[in-house]
Amino acid sequence: MAMSTETYGSVDDLEDGRWRLNFTRTLRHPVERVWRAVAEPEHLAAWFPCTVEGERRPGAQLRFEFPNGEAPAFDGTVVAFDPPHAFEFFWGPDLVRIELQPSGGGTILTLLDTLSERGKAARDGAGWHCCLDALEAELDSAPDASHGMAAWSALHPIYVERFGPEGATLGPPDVAG
Repeated sequence: MAMSTETYGSVDDLEDGRWRLNFTRTLRHPVERVWRAVAEPEHLAAWFPCTVEGERRPGAQLRFEFPNGEAPAFDGTVVAFDPPHAFEFFWGPDLVRIELQPSGGGTILTLLDTLSERGKAARDGAGWHCCLDALEAELDSAPDASHGMAAWSALHPIYVERFGPEGATLGPPDVAG
């Protein structure tokens, strides 16, 4: 399946020495439905790479656990929770922000991931791309043919080319099994 270049993420250098991945997707579903998919644990399971346990309020602790122990669990903190517009949290050392804006009968979703290491931009960019494809499939009640390591393996070289060698010093995630 050929992807539109509009679905690819970009990376920006920030003034403080960090880097930010930026994804924008136009979804044909209302904000309230998309909000449930990005904020509620039972809906996150369909597209997010791990479970997200914890209260949804600023300052609350979160726990992220991967299915089948594929990677070590880790902690985070809710930075902002403004239903149905924004959910921002520390995902380990990264700051992830998901913003939703109504657009006609649909939603414009923006995912921002502020990285402490540019070297993982291509790795994480391919990962978020796969996750957002899975989110769209879930919202459309369609089978997700793009989720998983095979899709990541196909996308990663594209992100390496887009972000350059300095954005690709860290390779694939360690996945047990």
